[in-house]
Amino acid sequence: MNRGWRGPATGNMISVIAEVLRVSKISGIADTEYIASQYRNAANLNTRIGLHQRFSGNPYGWLSWVFDQLDFPSHGCILELGCGTGQLWLDNIDRIPAEWEITLTDFSAGMLQRAQENLSPRRSFRFQIVDAQSIPFVSGSFDGVLANHMLYHVPDKAKALGEIQRVLKPQARFYASTVGQSHLQEIGALVSGFDPRLDWWGAQPGDTFTLEDGATLLAGWFAEVILRRYEDALIVTEPGPLIEYILSGRVTLDAGQQVEFARFVRQEFARLGGRFHITKDSGIFISRRRSRVE
Repeated sequence: MNRGWRGPATGNMISVIAEVLRVSKISGIADTEYIASQYRNAANLNTRIGLHQRFSGNPYGWLSWVFDQLDFPSHGCILELGCGTGQLWLDNIDRIPAEWEITLTDFSAGMLQRAQENLSPRRSFRFQIVDAQSIPFVSGSFDGVLANHMLYHVPDKAKALGEIQRVLKPQARFYASTVGQSHLQEIGALVSGFDPRLDWWGAQPGDTFTLEDGATLLAGWFAEVILRRYEDALIVTEPGPLIEYILSGRVTLDAGQQVEFARFVRQEFARLGGRFHITKDSGIFISRRRSRVE
């Protein structure tokens, strides 16, 4: 089925600006420089996914749980925004109905290439670079849209939500997962314990999309917004993966500082008896497009 284009695809990669400070704060997780540098390829994302895969306490994985929440028609046309490496579909490849027509999109060409490498040998998907703030499909194209842990990266969330409701068919559902304010709070305390100037690590800016404020934002565009939470925690028993996780994100340290930070983390592990408990607070909002746009 032809989804139909409104115009040329958007979402060219943004130039990565070199860091000039030894310890720097990137303005926020929706900052375009941060997004471009973090997601130009899959390396940083894979580092962070790896920590959760190895040390999560819930034996039923997050991506299996997310797939459980999806309720699309048997011959549904589905759009994912911010698909990353396509891990959601790869982990659930044997559960995907053959009749689903799935379009996977990302702002990053590097991420989309990795998704295509992961998934193309397994099943037919469509792949396209797309900016969620300007979705290049005709109105009413999709039976469902999914945004898994990505809306907090979008600078203009109202614009993105307007686009999402536009491309949904009447009564179709939008699935948006995110995290809560307490998510990974122990990592924030660890980082600020090393250097109080880094006390912003993990803090959610006021214009983000969290489990606490997501329903209010979605209610402006969609009907019947509900929240389902996923129960989990991290019990990390090795300092190395946690150090790599932290350094893969917004903390920029020079080589000497990285050595000092690694030493600090190992000391904290020893103090805690080799088990570092980390709160996880994740969930998914499920909302329905109104029969008509009001």
